Amino acid sequence: MLGLGSLYNKFLSARKNHDKKKAFKQATVVFVLGGPGVGKGTQCAQLVQEYGFVHLSAGDLLRQEQSRPGSPFYEVISTFIAEGKIVPMEVTVALLENAILEHIQKANQEEEVKEDKETKPEGIHAHIHSWFPRSHKKKVYFLVDGFPRQMDQAVWFEQEVTPCQFILYLEGPEDVMLERLLKRGETSGRADDNLESIKKRFTTFKETSYPVIEVYAKQGKVQTVSCVDGPDVVYENVKKVFNKQLFLGNEERREE
Repeated sequence: MLGLGSLYNKFLSARKNHDKKKAFKQATVVFVLGGPGVGKGTQCAQLVQEYGFVHLSAGDLLRQEQSRPGSPFYEVISTFIAEGKIVPMEVTVALLENAILEHIQKANQEEEVKEDKETKPEGIHAHIHSWFPRSHKKKVYFLVDGFPRQMDQAVWFEQEVTPCQFILYLEGPEDVMLERLLKRGETSGRADDNLESIKKRFTTFKETSYPVIEVYAKQGKVQTVSCVDGPDVVYENVKKVFNKQLFLGNEERREE
């Protein structure tokens, strides 16, 4: 028989999981995929600027965790990134999950402050006001860049967090991408922006990440945009996809 302490901890764990699942219902997620050098970060930055999306780069989250003092994942992340291999999904999904929750909590806090300023109840009305739940929470739109890298990541993420709306697939030939990455490597300081690592990353993408795109394409959930042209031309085509898929021309739909 469980003691009171164990029962209480079990209750807290169940409550925490319930709150997490409730928060994830606010998330609208779009996966942004493409081989190395296609410009995923560039396109996401423009979408953030114009539409206010939250951009989460799986690679950036891993590098931030790698550089965090005392990180228990330092060795595994460093080794896998240097070899151009996929970091174990337990690490990547956990980092994404935490980041999504943080942004949803921040959005909810901002919404509550906004509601309080608009209503401003006083006296007994303020006390009564606190009894009632807040209005429905608005959607938070996420661009998850460079994820999922393989199908088990996709399955786990959609089970534990939320199904994605669609995949934006930025497509480009390897020779063009290689030239871009070598140029970027002159100033990026990234350990994986060198010829050997880049070639490994191309191989990894073809063997493990592209099959994810094929699976989602069969579900009708892949939107492909060529990234051969300049970033502004590519962005115009990306915008057309988002306006069609998420109805961003109608602000009322975004608030549903």
